[in-house]
Amino acid sequence: MKNIQKAQSDLVNDTCNDCGSFVDVGAIIDEHDTVLELELSGDNCEQLANEVIEKAQQRFEGVTFEKQLQGQDAKVSITFSFSAEKMIFQLENGL
Repeated sequence: MKNIQKAQSDLVNDTCNDCGSFVDVGAIIDEHDTVLELELSGDNCEQLANEVIEKAQQRFEGVTFEKQLQGQDAKVSITFSFSAEKMIFQLENGL
């Protein structure tokens, strides 16, 4: 543990004796976090909402969604089967 602490930057505080990581992955990834909520605005918000929904449905099976349109604003909730699918989709699409 002391070797890990000596080798790291002063800006890092690793305290895990096993792996050098101070965050438990389970604290970051919640298995029930399957809903991606997006707020879009502008003239083409409906088109953008439809494109995001279509990408999600093409990428993963069992994706459901809710879409609310009001003027130049759109709210989209996309529900994935697993939190990992949501995270992968966000990373792949820069969300």
